[in-house]
Amino acid sequence: MAVTPQSFPPRKRRPSAGAFVSPNFSDVELLRSLLVLSREIASLRIHGWLLRTTSLAVVRRVNLLSMLFEEMLRRDGDALCFSPLAILCFEEMYVLFQRIKAMMEDCSNGSKTWLLMQVELVFNGFRQLTSDLLTLLDVLPFEEFDLCEDAVELAALLRKRCLREEMRVDAVDVSLRKEVSAILQGIRHEVAPDHERLAQIFDRLDLTDSSSCREEMENLEEEIQSQTDERLKSEAIELIGLVRYAKCVLYGGSKPGKDVRCQRSQSNITVPSDFRCPITLDIIRDPVVVSTGQTYDRESITLWIQSGHNTCPKTGQVLVHTNLIPNRSLRNLIALWCRQQKIPFGNNPNDVQQNSLGRHKALKEAMKLMVSFLLQKLSNTKSFDVADGVVHELRVLSMSDSESRAYIAEAGAFPVLIQYLNPDVGSICPSLQINAVTTTLNLSILDANKARIVETEGALNGVIEILRSGATWESKGNAAATIYSLSSAPSYSKRLGRKTRVVKGLMDLVRDGPTTCKRDALAAISGLTGDRESVGKLLECGVLEVTCEAMESLQEEAVVLLEAVVKRGGLVAATAAHGAIRKLAKVLREGTDRARESAAATLVMICRRAGSESVAELAMMSGIERVIWELVGMGSPRAKRKASSLLRILRRWAAGLDGESTETYTATMTTTRTTTSASSTGIMLPS
Repeated sequence: MAVTPQSFPPRKRRPSAGAFVSPNFSDVELLRSLLVLSREIASLRIHGWLLRTTSLAVVRRVNLLSMLFEEMLRRDGDALCFSPLAILCFEEMYVLFQRIKAMMEDCSNGSKTWLLMQVELVFNGFRQLTSDLLTLLDVLPFEEFDLCEDAVELAALLRKRCLREEMRVDAVDVSLRKEVSAILQGIRHEVAPDHERLAQIFDRLDLTDSSSCREEMENLEEEIQSQTDERLKSEAIELIGLVRYAKCVLYGGSKPGKDVRCQRSQSNITVPSDFRCPITLDIIRDPVVVSTGQTYDRESITLWIQSGHNTCPKTGQVLVHTNLIPNRSLRNLIALWCRQQKIPFGNNPNDVQQNSLGRHKALKEAMKLMVSFLLQKLSNTKSFDVADGVVHELRVLSMSDSESRAYIAEAGAFPVLIQYLNPDVGSICPSLQINAVTTTLNLSILDANKARIVETEGALNGVIEILRSGATWESKGNAAATIYSLSSAPSYSKRLGRKTRVVKGLMDLVRDGPTTCKRDALAAISGLTGDRESVGKLLECGVLEVTCEAMESLQEEAVVLLEAVVKRGGLVAATAAHGAIRKLAKVLREGTDRARESAAATLVMICRRAGSESVAELAMMSGIERVIWELVGMGSPRAKRKASSLLRILRRWAAGLDGESTETYTATMTTTRTTTSASSTGIMLPS
């Protein structure tokens, strides 16, 4: 996953030394609080062997103090009464113990690799705390406490230890830190670390499985949020790359459902579909709305338009204008959700672009090395279970960002994935088939990868075969989504639209699949309506029938598809289709804003070109003019234009009629206008 320093929302920093204040306790309560705090500190341990000598030395000294506190309470109990100097020392000691406890807990619960890289800085912090403790022991008036002989000896021992026991950074910790630094330096120069030594380092850090590595990456992300220094943020980012690489090469690819811990990184959680850009599938950083009402990430839709496209990527509708309207409400919702999930979200869209992977050489090269390792492992394995884990890891990586998609494809992923884009694989290991086709879908988002899929022998055919006979609905739906992604390139849209296997596979999915698969299939069919020859193939395979059937459950997608078909040669077939005009009129009455807009546009095309019979069928529907008038007054700009055109067509048709039909339609129009006028003025007409 690409991580940039500015990507993480700010969070509350760890409490500083100044955040702790002296308590307002009685003498007895103060001493008891010191006893409790000292026992809590004595029970704390830092990760494995890191800072072991230093932390144990601090714990021993605090533990000796706890014995003194216990002896004082045992001898005098509730009758304790200290001098002002003793009270001052105990209050300062209380604050000091809080600082020691906070530092111990921070080291115990945070990132292990980060603690290793900052080991000397953390050691200096412990040494300063020990020095402060020695100062308090020098000032503390032990003689006024009337301690027993053993307690006096214990106090003397404590002072001697603080004076004579010199604290040093463990040589093993320093050596380990240097090794990790050397590994990161080697990765920056594209040198893969020795796996055996890497395993020894991670074993010493107690990162011994995939789950612990995931938790470590989460802790590093927390560390990035805590830091304000850009250099330290960069170091933590590079450590994420190292841990991710080690997780793959040492412990294998992960599988869905294997980790019971809560995953908080973007690649391991379910992102709401409304929060993903339809073009890149990444979380939207800067949401903008185009003329069709669809929301995209500003950078993605800008590149789409600059590439020469004049249509909405999701709906296929022609963009009336290219103005991009910021969707601040959605941005605030996404930012809030990301903060709750503790995953990256850019405060400034330009920051993400300016601080891309290229600024963190070790992270970038670790990603490349990891991808190469995974693909080599996938090429050499004969086990479907092992392959499933590796392909799932590639699937997760391909979801994260454009750089990762480029690395995976450039490393030669498609020739390796072909063997799993096979219907036979689904009968043996359905999850492997799902992971393979979903990885292909994620990679296809990048324009350069579309060409690789089409040009790699067997890759496109594999996707088509899964579309037609995949083992699960999920694999079929993702195959349809891949077809849709490829169809965004006009040349590939024509090529796919003329393949009978593709068209029939999509039609079958619309007829028989669950709702999510129907939606993917309808979107893919819309992507194939770019030229008249493809539309002709769609009509031959019954696109109008399945579209009209789908209009009941997936109104928007079906109406948008019908509009595209009618616009590019399907007018006659749509006019002849049983119930098409009636269903479009129903959408005008009950549909969403987007669906009503497309329905009005489709009806205008039908009524203008298909003759008076189609106009008459629409005109005879009860209350249709009132519905159209509502759209004129409350619809989107395009819907208003289309509704106005539709009204003019109906009136011209009505003006040329004779006899009973004319009288009936005229009466209907008069009643509708009266009802509309009364509604607008607030007058209630009698029923």
